[in-house]
Order: sequence, then C-alpha cells, then structure tokens
Amino acid sequence: MLDVINGDRSSWITVLLTVLSFGAVVAWIRSRWLVVTVDGRSMLPTFADGDRVVVRRRTLTDVRRGDVVVLEPPGSARERYWNIKRVTALPGDAVSMDVAGCAAGDRVPPGSLVVLGDNADSADSRQRGFYQGDRLLGVVVRPLGRRA
Repeated sequence: MLDVINGDRSSWITVLLTVLSFGAVVAWIRSRWLVVTVDGRSMLPTFADGDRVVVRRRTLTDVRRGDVVVLEPPGSARERYWNIKRVTALPGDAVSMDVAGCAAGDRVPPGSLVVLGDNADSADSRQRGFYQGDRLLGVVVRPLGRRA
C-alpha cells in the first residue's frame, strides 16, 4: 500500500483495473438480475405481499408456460407499475379460458401472452386481456423470503 501512496505507477494501474473490473461485474449483474418485492395478494399462496424474488431479465422468446413473470399490465399509464403473474399461454397457443376481449379457441396474437395470478381474486388476463411481451421485465427464478 505504501507503494501506491508514494506513486508507484504499476500499483496505481493495478488498483484502477481492479476497481473498474469490479464495477463492470456489478453492472453486468444488474443488467441481467434484480430483486423485486411482491406487493399485493394476486400470487397467493405462491408469493405473499412483502415477499422478495430474484428476477432474471428475459424476452418473450425465453418464456415458457408455467413461468412466473414480472411485466407491466395492459393500458398501464403509470411508470414502473409491475404485475407478477403466471404464464398460461404464449403466442400462437389456443386460448382455453375466459380472456377479456376474445373467445375460447382464439389464438394468442404474436408478441402477446396470457397470464393469471395464482389467487382467484387476481386482476389478470381474465379482466385485462392479453399482456404484451415487450412489457416483460423478466422471469422469477427464486424466492428470497420476506422483506424485513
């Protein structure tokens, strides 16, 4: 450390590269993963109000039926208003349940998906219709527990 204080150039470069590398790793992780706190009861009993989950940023092409996703609801005018729901149908799938604005047997349009909350009282595709894939934040990969 004394060499760094005295101005040893190679030590300064090593410290600078270490700090830059650490910053790059943190930026990479933040660009792909985030922690979201569940607000509400739509995913009971799977997730409760206050539970925290790890979300991996994904696009619609990476989503599978049964995944729990975080996405903006249709018609959302507020910035950063997210829903957490379970995917039940993907683009091209036949709609087998009551989805707002379509009949059973209709196909999910390209770029859209059908999502439901695990709680029967959830506001989801049954009331809001198709959710847009370009409003997808990511897929829940694991719970972290309740917020302290």
